[in-house]
Amino acid sequence: MPALSTGSGGDTGLYELLASLPAQLQPHVDSQEDLTFLWDMFGEKSLHSLVKIHEKLHYYEKQSPVPMLHGASALADDLAEELQSKPLNSEIRELLKLLSKPNLKALLSVHDTVAQKKYDPVLPPMPDDIDDEEDSVKIIRLVKNREPLVHDRSWTVKFSQCPVQAFSVAGATIKRDEHTGAVVVARIMHGGAADRSGLIHVGDELKEVNGIPVGDKKPEEIIQILSQSQGAITFKIIPSIKEETASKEGKIFMKALFDYDPSEDKAIPCKEAGLPFRKGDILQIMSQDDATWWQAKLEGDANPRAGLVPSKHFQERRFALRRSDVQVQPLKMSNRKTSGFRRSFRLSKKDRKTNKTMYECKKSDQYDTADVPTYEEVAKYRRQPNEKYRLVVLVGPVGVGLNELKRKLLISDTQHYGVTVPHTTRARRSQESDGVEYTFISKHLFETDVQNNKFIEYGEYKNNYYGTSIDSVRSVLAKNKVCLLDVQPHTVKHLRTLEFKPFVILIKPPSIERLRETRKNAKIISSKDEKGAAKPFQEEDFQEMIKSAQIMESQYGHLFDKIIVNDDLTAAYHELKTTFDKLERETFWVPVSWVHS
Repeated sequence: MPALSTGSGGDTGLYELLASLPAQLQPHVDSQEDLTFLWDMFGEKSLHSLVKIHEKLHYYEKQSPVPMLHGASALADDLAEELQSKPLNSEIRELLKLLSKPNLKALLSVHDTVAQKKYDPVLPPMPDDIDDEEDSVKIIRLVKNREPLVHDRSWTVKFSQCPVQAFSVAGATIKRDEHTGAVVVARIMHGGAADRSGLIHVGDELKEVNGIPVGDKKPEEIIQILSQSQGAITFKIIPSIKEETASKEGKIFMKALFDYDPSEDKAIPCKEAGLPFRKGDILQIMSQDDATWWQAKLEGDANPRAGLVPSKHFQERRFALRRSDVQVQPLKMSNRKTSGFRRSFRLSKKDRKTNKTMYECKKSDQYDTADVPTYEEVAKYRRQPNEKYRLVVLVGPVGVGLNELKRKLLISDTQHYGVTVPHTTRARRSQESDGVEYTFISKHLFETDVQNNKFIEYGEYKNNYYGTSIDSVRSVLAKNKVCLLDVQPHTVKHLRTLEFKPFVILIKPPSIERLRETRKNAKIISSKDEKGAAKPFQEEDFQEMIKSAQIMESQYGHLFDKIIVNDDLTAAYHELKTTFDKLERETFWVPVSWVHS
């Protein structure tokens, strides 16, 4: 191949090289079609333009360019001051307006910082008298910001510095080793500057701060040194010899089943490192290295830095201790039942001989989570067009309007919504049809089904059994309908299976004043009356409704996906309908076992 001309930078010009390639390759091309393709490709004007730009940039880089000036911000201020003294025409006004804009000022400030290279801190020279036997050290320099430096009763210090080019330990905590007495790095907060830098690790020993040895210092003294330091701080660290393994965490998501405020937690090692959250929040677990304190961040939070939260095991132990001290108040069943399309069994205290939930699932993480509300591992789920609808479970106290809401939904679209048909052992009445009001079966068959765990709920009333079977739910879902199921709240945890994927809604009453106003002309059906006579609401009904709802939310609130206050029946219905529409087309967080079976 003949010698090629060189570009202006002294190297072989890429532009000339590309231009000569077709001719150089011609003897090696088999067909005229391929040769034409090469000429067209290497003769493309846009390719030539890109190559020329590349060469110009490469040449400019070789010249080691320096900025024309180091004070563009000051020059812009001087220019603006000079223009103010001139007659203001349209061009001057426009220029003054541009020079006053914050984004332009910020751009000029960045230019000056880069031009003067103020961003590059100068590290101190290495000492000449280092002993060959001395441990390897790292010297780290950082810049303070206004965030306070604190420690708590566990002798942990949180360093909260802003990130700089050399290194920042934002998101690291230190403690005194119980065995050696050394001050060591206790924890690296995931996503903080310390974690992102990769220059500091758990177990690293802190030897000096600004040349002052800290091995014999108390945490308060170390904090005083840090607080009195101005600008940059230099740390001398002996690296840990522990080998670190790559973490596979960060893709675990947990739904919080309780509220948490680290400022009120006496056990947390560093309150300022804690992450507050509310019941229902989704937490992305970034690290589970510590068996007691996980590192997590709120899902969707743009801040990459993680915070401390109690681990599942630790919170379960605390919850168990707390529950052993406080006796849980049992949920009382009402002595009345609502009118309308009644499909659950709230038997009176006088006549309730048995009232059992017989649909027992095996011991599992789901079951345990329902009993101990800490965290539940979740994943995103969206119903596919070929899937059955999710079971909708409605929970609420007697008289709150559950059945009225179900009736309005059924009337709105009988082809889309359905309810289960209860089983009973009582005799069929003349106006009733088997499989419509009830499914009528013998007492022997009912008891056999009970023994085989075929009922979600069942009870006995005046020597007759009543119950809702699992198959009655499956029957509605098999018809490609949304099954509306009304059950006692303690039953919900047994329905939380891959098969049903229930969406649980608590219907709450409004304030007692609002109940007196809206229910003064309403009636309920007494379960103590064989004929089901309708009777007006009494004051005790309102009080029991409020109390029952409070107990439900307190004991089973972690199982509820949504809470709707039935202040106005029409408004509650529209909120319920909107929720169902979203449930069918949007993505929701569900237990991970419902997605990865």
